[in-house]
Amino acid sequence: MAQVVARHLIVVDACTRDGRGGSPTAVVIDDSIRTDDERRAVAATAGTSHTAFVDSSAAPPRVRFFTTEGELRNCGHGTIAAQAVLLHRAGGTQHHGHQRTGNRTLAVTATRRHDGIEVWFEQGVIALRDHAEPARGAIIAALGLTPGDIVVGDLRVASPGTPRLLLRVQDRRTLSAMRPDFARLAAECRRLGYLGCFAYALSPSAGPATARMFAPAIGVDEDTVNANSVGCLAAHLLDTSRTSQIEVYQGDALGRPSSVFATATHTPDGIVARIGGLVHHPAARTGVTPTQ
Repeated sequence: MAQVVARHLIVVDACTRDGRGGSPTAVVIDDSIRTDDERRAVAATAGTSHTAFVDSSAAPPRVRFFTTEGELRNCGHGTIAAQAVLLHRAGGTQHHGHQRTGNRTLAVTATRRHDGIEVWFEQGVIALRDHAEPARGAIIAALGLTPGDIVVGDLRVASPGTPRLLLRVQDRRTLSAMRPDFARLAAECRRLGYLGCFAYALSPSAGPATARMFAPAIGVDEDTVNANSVGCLAAHLLDTSRTSQIEVYQGDALGRPSSVFATATHTPDGIVARIGGLVHHPAARTGVTPTQ
């Protein structure tokens, strides 16, 4: 088994709601010698679904994201966690800069508030297309849904770099009752090339939407928070002429109430989104990953 020792690891709760919940996310600073197998093991050891590895010696800082299954092309709540930790370590009140992940450079802003650190980042262009399979397809069944549970007109595939299915259900009760077959869902997502499925219910008023993200194909049966999918949803809603701004509640099914904000904008290159979330007290859960 890989030896995993992280001397600069902090676990923070990303995208909290009213000072509670959020997605526990491990952030490792200035660790460039670890192998990718060792990076995969950190999340399991730290008890988090995702780990952000930050090389702050690079300009701009380079950030890589791993689950137990392997490296991700990007990670929204991981970006929020990493930037909050960097601002906390710097001791400043605000930072405007950039982050390098893969072959993309993202503009980031982190601001210290009385209740934590608020982070926003530019997601970039989001590609949108219709889900090619009929509503009676195997992926709908794998989610434990029937055709009558979903809003077919809002069945879209969105990609800020990695495709995922956006699937609107009829109401919050349907969303809360979802019990996917994770093995079957993982197989269907791999077959279709999806990161996972972002199921959501829109509010009948102007209140926040509610969502759950299922991504067993990358080793995360249910993600507490998926910020990139919120940006994708904002892009879809703008594309269908409804709204350009949204707040999405997540994590309630896991007992981790969380909130993500997103704003979508038309540009000559396509629809882009800006995503925000709050990290509550980054210093509260500092630790060292034990050797396995």
